[in-house]
Amino acid sequence: MLTIGLKITAIALGAILWVELVRDGYHFISHYWTPLSKLHNWHHRVFRPDLTVINETIYRQAQWYNDVPEALVMLCLSVIPVALAYQLSWSYGWVSWLGSIYTLSFLAGAIARGLGIPLAHEITDLTHLPGEFVTTPGNWFVNKPYHWRHHFDNQKAYYCGTITLFDKLMGTALSLKGKTIAVTGASGSLGRALLKHLHRRGAKVIALTSKTQSIEIETTEGKITVPTLTWQTGQETELLPTLDKVDILIINHGINVHGNRDPEAIACSYEVNAFSGWRLLELFLSTVKTNQDKVTKEVWINTSEAESLPAFSPLYELSKRTMGDLVTLRRLDAPCIIRKLILGPFKSNLNPIGVMSADWVAKQILNLAQRDIRNIIVTIDPLTYLVFPLKEFCQSTYFKLFTK
Repeated sequence: MLTIGLKITAIALGAILWVELVRDGYHFISHYWTPLSKLHNWHHRVFRPDLTVINETIYRQAQWYNDVPEALVMLCLSVIPVALAYQLSWSYGWVSWLGSIYTLSFLAGAIARGLGIPLAHEITDLTHLPGEFVTTPGNWFVNKPYHWRHHFDNQKAYYCGTITLFDKLMGTALSLKGKTIAVTGASGSLGRALLKHLHRRGAKVIALTSKTQSIEIETTEGKITVPTLTWQTGQETELLPTLDKVDILIINHGINVHGNRDPEAIACSYEVNAFSGWRLLELFLSTVKTNQDKVTKEVWINTSEAESLPAFSPLYELSKRTMGDLVTLRRLDAPCIIRKLILGPFKSNLNPIGVMSADWVAKQILNLAQRDIRNIIVTIDPLTYLVFPLKEFCQSTYFKLFTK
């Protein structure tokens, strides 16, 4: 019986996932193919940034020009899993009709909205309802904050309608283009590499460093000087005016005292690797005030692989683990997305014997961030991919149960 249940569940989920991918693919094509763009543009004419409807007539027309054709395409292509199931003589192939039934709910909703049936908008168009955002953008499922970004952040990203798989596969689950992104530890190997690749992906970058000289990066046009702010640990509040204008803050600075264990080394490790980053995190979160801030602002924190595995530098491990634990706790009710960067040994001044290049690590970080991975792991150690998610899940659950 268990095997039969698993087969039925797999066929049903496969049929639904297929029509969702069809819908998201149709949406994607609608932004690039002119015949569909003319229809889809009606959808983008409907809403103000607070998601109130500009014009009721345009809203109803948008249903007939965009939503109904989209649902009809979904319905037509929903028969492909049905045909496949019968071709392969699956015992429970009839379950694949669930994709068609699922699609009919979208078609019925679009028709109801197009006809102006009372409450149709409120009941069937949940990602377009006005009101305060009470959550951050969804990770695996599209919610109102997630879809808002497609309308008002970047229309060439965030294509998904219900499940975010298509965006994750396409790398369109986070747009970096036009974002103002500040990077601490900007004079280090990874800091410079992040600035370079963020610039190449259309971001407006700011270097935050303890050094006095301006930061330069290599671009396709040659070397350019990045806007640079000099700051020291303990002076985090001086950065508040800048953080208020920043979309994404990458907390990347750190120190490695290696084998030292004297009081000064202990104090320095915790101050730089944990408490300074914590103060910056809280300052940045204090700038998240509006609906737009909640969906466009993010913090990325380099807590390192040392958060869950030995790094053969005890104070580095202890201080990074402290920062990682605090971030896990803060994530439970943070007003915006917080990502962790779990990085293995890359070559840098802190780790001259690292085996990965900082440039390669930076590219992987951005590739995974644009797929909306919240715990970004880049390492050569396969154990980290098993240990860290388990550790993060157990610790997050523990914090949920015993804090409020």
